[in-house]
Amino acid sequence: MKSKFMLQDSSIFKKIMAAFLAALLPLMLITWMINERGSENIRTEISSSILNTTRFYMDSLDKEVDRISRYLPNYVMDKDLMEIATTGTAMSYYDRAKMVLDIQRRLDLMKNSSPFIREARAYVPLIDRTILSLKFETAMDQQEYRAMQQSTKKYEEPFIYWKERLFITMQYPSSFAKNPIYLVGVELSANKIRETLEQIGSSRGGQTVLMNLDRGWEISGAHDPKLLDEMRAYAKEVQRSNAQEGYVTLHVDGERYLTVYKYSELWHSYSITSIPEANVLGPLQKYRLLFWGACALAVCIVFFFSYFLLRLIYRPLMKLVQSFRRVQQNRLEPIPIDRGQDEFGYLYQAFNDTVQSLKTLIEENYEQQIRNQRSELKRLQSQINPHFLYNCFFVLCRLIKSEHQKEKAYQFCLHIGQYFQFITRNDEDDIPLELEVNHSRTYVDMQTICYGERIQVTFEGEVPNTLVPRLILQPIIENAYKHALGNMVQQGELWVHMERSGKDFALYVEDNGKGITDEAIEQLNLRLRQSSNRMEETTGLINVHRRIQLRYGAEYGITTSRSELGGLQVKINLSVD
Repeated sequence: MKSKFMLQDSSIFKKIMAAFLAALLPLMLITWMINERGSENIRTEISSSILNTTRFYMDSLDKEVDRISRYLPNYVMDKDLMEIATTGTAMSYYDRAKMVLDIQRRLDLMKNSSPFIREARAYVPLIDRTILSLKFETAMDQQEYRAMQQSTKKYEEPFIYWKERLFITMQYPSSFAKNPIYLVGVELSANKIRETLEQIGSSRGGQTVLMNLDRGWEISGAHDPKLLDEMRAYAKEVQRSNAQEGYVTLHVDGERYLTVYKYSELWHSYSITSIPEANVLGPLQKYRLLFWGACALAVCIVFFFSYFLLRLIYRPLMKLVQSFRRVQQNRLEPIPIDRGQDEFGYLYQAFNDTVQSLKTLIEENYEQQIRNQRSELKRLQSQINPHFLYNCFFVLCRLIKSEHQKEKAYQFCLHIGQYFQFITRNDEDDIPLELEVNHSRTYVDMQTICYGERIQVTFEGEVPNTLVPRLILQPIIENAYKHALGNMVQQGELWVHMERSGKDFALYVEDNGKGITDEAIEQLNLRLRQSSNRMEETTGLINVHRRIQLRYGAEYGITTSRSELGGLQVKINLSVD
């Protein structure tokens, strides 16, 4: 669910790619599963087929060995063999030779009775001869004779393994005596057994070995020593688990071999056949290669699709998005049209037309706003011009009539000239702050002549070099004289100081007037905050406040609070940036 919401906030490129991969990957996964399931089914079928073949050939070997073992007593009880083994030394050479030839013919019949018999022989200790099916003069090998005796068998099996040869023997008497009268045996043909084993997997390039782990002998048709070692190791694992038959995949030098095993109770051995999996699953390997080729092609398609999606859709779309972001930043720049008559070409042209129309509207609106602001400034300024005129002439007349005030009258005339020269200049809306402060000092000098030493005025602080709207400080000082200091009986104080913090600058006008309450200060702040919505004629604080906000913005202007001197503190917030 979290990834779903993350995808909702992703770019359209990621969403299209996610949808494309969501459609492609399941198809590839289903194809891979079908291929692997088919491979596994075919591997199982072929393994079962090889196992059935192994059963058939091992059953054939078992039946042949069992037939030889059951037929062997007929030769053991041969009268001629019994007679020559008991009285051979008492016979004449002719009779003994004739009897040996008869025995040889019967041994030859035994040998020819089965293709798995390499040689049939009889061991006669009395005459110290080993009678073979073909050779006549053969001396008896005592070591071989002792090895062929049944007393040497260690396992319940019909075989005797001696010097890498397999024998089936039977002695007379048929006990496990160490010194029998004679012994009949057949030597099994290892080549014939090997040929039979090779029939199991030779058609598929397999290698088969018949392995007796207890006696340590094997008949092998395997030519790869590493494979043979792996088959021996696996046979030991199978013997430890007491498994009778089955199949598994062995890995030898990076190759996979389909290995089938079958245990023979008669031989006490495992028949193990290993076939290269590439030979068994050859056609499927082609399909697997085709699958990986399809995967590689799918990757190429993904990159190809991603490239064209990026080039034909995502980049043009991002160009359009970035253009809209520039518009949000008030950068009305057109988009270079590098497209034909497709949808993005239409969107680019429509965007450029919209930007052009927006530019025109903004220019018209801006010019109208500038005209309105200048008109507002002039209107507010004109409200201040006549405010002080009447009182000035009244005071001047009084000073002229007095015989002792002519010097003050002269100074007052100079101050009046400077004052009205400043406020009647209409060519500049913004002036240096230093001129504004000097104009305020001129106003204070005029009021000092009017009120005498009853009101003490202090200017403090360094004036920064910045432009401000005209008449923002003197009206505040005038307001203090009019409402706070003019009617005071006791000594009045007026403190004008300045404070700078980064790009912000503040002018403070504080008095010690007693006539304003906390409720009146709060009501004054409320009127200041709502001044932009009030269109009635305004003077004094609200006048200055509105002009500062028109110049700097809504975060600047005037705020009021209780002064440390006890009266009203007016803070004029400006910007020096």
